[in-house]
Amino acid sequence: MSSLPTGEQYSLRHSLRRGDVTATVTELAASLRSLRVDGLALVDEYPDELVHPGGSGIVLVPWPNRVADGRWVLDGEVQQLDITEPSKGNASHGLLRNTGYTVADRTDDSVTLAAGVFPQHGWPFRLGTSVRYQLSDDGVTVTHTVVNRGPRPAPVAVGAHPYLRVGDTPVEELVLTVAAASYLESDERGIPVHWHPVEGAEQDLRGGRRIGDVRLDNCYTGLTSTDGVHRHRLQAPSGDGVELWAEEPFGYAQVYTNVKYPGQDGPRLAVAVEPMTAPADALNSGDGLVRLEPGAEWTLSWGLRRS
Repeated sequence: MSSLPTGEQYSLRHSLRRGDVTATVTELAASLRSLRVDGLALVDEYPDELVHPGGSGIVLVPWPNRVADGRWVLDGEVQQLDITEPSKGNASHGLLRNTGYTVADRTDDSVTLAAGVFPQHGWPFRLGTSVRYQLSDDGVTVTHTVVNRGPRPAPVAVGAHPYLRVGDTPVEELVLTVAAASYLESDERGIPVHWHPVEGAEQDLRGGRRIGDVRLDNCYTGLTSTDGVHRHRLQAPSGDGVELWAEEPFGYAQVYTNVKYPGQDGPRLAVAVEPMTAPADALNSGDGLVRLEPGAEWTLSWGLRRS
């Protein structure tokens, strides 16, 4: 049994002729803690003694991002979730952030972790969830499954919170491209206010923006899809890069430049690109929510690849 605050560390390896693809997934929140392709780091890593800083790599279920005041209405009845972001008065990042997952299946290059969501304050539903990390020749495929184990339809959404990087290149020098037509303006609490077209805005990432030149905490939508897949890219001056791909249900992408990510010499810049099926406060707006009938199952995938 691990004494680390993120619990057991599941090490995965997929061997190639030129090298290996490796990853580490944690018991706590089923987070993707590391991913390297032939030695090149594609996600930010953090010290052993920390609990996934800034939500690093965690699974976001049964909703991503925030719920304003933790309050929403179900069939005319007000639901009050526990406030998990006290500084802003929100319920944040779903209900499994502090949950240890159990192993449902494991091989040398894959692991499937499972956790249940039980009825609790503001959430009168029971869900079964799992997430499978499967390594490939160029990265990892992440597959989420949600099953409604309760007697009534449940509104659900899924997200993930990876911080991307390209080897040892300083994050400031990396160029991020997100092919999105609009972004969501949020207030100081991270709650949606208004959608805007990206045309002419600093938030326009369609042509690529150097991370050191922007500060972002925006949700993007109107994502360009090719063959049913959205693609976002972070590229180093060397040409090396990481691509985040996501199936069409992940119709939203949160981009967050975190200036307080822990580094060897103190806080530093990091960038999260979060695939999400719904934006912040979706339990109130209804945007992107899936109505999961009793007994129904929902499966969807995203992944990271060296590019």
